[in-house]
Amino acid sequence: MEVVGYQMPDDLYYQKGFMWARITGNVARVGLIDYAQKLAGDISYVELPFEGDNVAQNAEVGSVETGKWVGKLYAPLSGKISAVNEKLNDDPTIMNKDPYGAGWVFELEMSDPSEVANLMGVSAASEWIKDEAKKH
Repeated sequence: MEVVGYQMPDDLYYQKGFMWARITGNVARVGLIDYAQKLAGDISYVELPFEGDNVAQNAEVGSVETGKWVGKLYAPLSGKISAVNEKLNDDPTIMNKDPYGAGWVFELEMSDPSEVANLMGVSAASEWIKDEAKKH
């Protein structure tokens, strides 16, 4: 689905911290939404979370930087970080080029799958993005 010029895949869950989650079994692959990466501009650095860390839903887990801006990355769900996208260390612009594919940030093993209910589906998220886009 495209919302005011931003891609929003139907199979993802969205967090108001500008993160997306793709759920496969008990694992969530997480990244920065298209709207946020376009708003930020060319990403020059990514601070990744650490594999093995336990994180709480909505906790800050890292950051992204551009020449003019530093933004925080949040965990949309609670769990244990099971993988991080090391390719972002060498080329953080992957997040700009492919935010829902190769630009993923980390994966986590969910500790409480019921938290998915706290995230937005694409319909609710698209309305939220429309409101956010009016602010910028």
